[in-house]
Amino acid sequence: MTARIIDGKAIAAQIRGELKAEVEKLQKTGLRPGIAVIMVGDNPASQLYVNMKVKAAEEIGLYSVLRIMSKEINQEQLLAEIFKLNQDPAIHGFMVQLPLPATLQEKEILEAIHPAKDVDCFHPYNVGRLWIGESGIKPCTPLGCITLLERTGIEIEGKKAVVVGRSNIVGKPVVALLMHRNATVTICHSRTRDLTTELRQADIVIAAMGNPQFITGDMLKPGAVVVDVGTNRLPNGKVVGDVDWSSASKVAGWITPVPGGVGPMTIAMLMKNTVEAAKGSCMV
Repeated sequence: MTARIIDGKAIAAQIRGELKAEVEKLQKTGLRPGIAVIMVGDNPASQLYVNMKVKAAEEIGLYSVLRIMSKEINQEQLLAEIFKLNQDPAIHGFMVQLPLPATLQEKEILEAIHPAKDVDCFHPYNVGRLWIGESGIKPCTPLGCITLLERTGIEIEGKKAVVVGRSNIVGKPVVALLMHRNATVTICHSRTRDLTTELRQADIVIAAMGNPQFITGDMLKPGAVVVDVGTNRLPNGKVVGDVDWSSASKVAGWITPVPGGVGPMTIAMLMKNTVEAAKGSCMV
């Protein structure tokens, strides 16, 4: 068996095209969705991600603002910048690029973003709405995972899904999204006693633990759908996922590549959240 590829680049490009058409219609009514990104310091990886987000925003016609702050900025100064964006009617959604310098209190900063503009879905208000199944902003990477499955025509309802990783950014929220689509979900982590047994029962595997090439083909159920969220750089510079591609692609039915799978979808979902926020569907 050779797995079919779930092409995140192609699906994300399709979504950006749809969003561009939607933004053009909104602009004719006098509404141009606006997004802002705050980056603190000069972390090269963060700079790369931010540039990709700004490029995507420009591609679909969003009004975009990039604010790069010195790594010496203090908590009060950064909170003041967030307050300005909360009050800016031209900005419908914004995000603070993580990680932040250790001198800053991440929790307070993320909670200072107005929930209606929290296009990353990190605010407790939006997280709570996610878990109880209310409409509104959904976290970008988890939503990207689900959208990949849905756009590929993979059925979620009634399937057994195993999520490996319990982070607040991916693992936990993707569990909520899977449950809302009527999957039976197991969440595994570093203390799971027999991960292989859990994985071999899974119709859908979401790998999000940040451990390079940890999940191998012999751990999977033949024909399983594998969504690899991991992005890990090996000593030789190669970027790999949490799944060992060479062995897993011989067992799985569908699989996402790394890079080119979930990554492009995360940015596409950020753009989608911004457009939805501009339309008012995410207002609190």
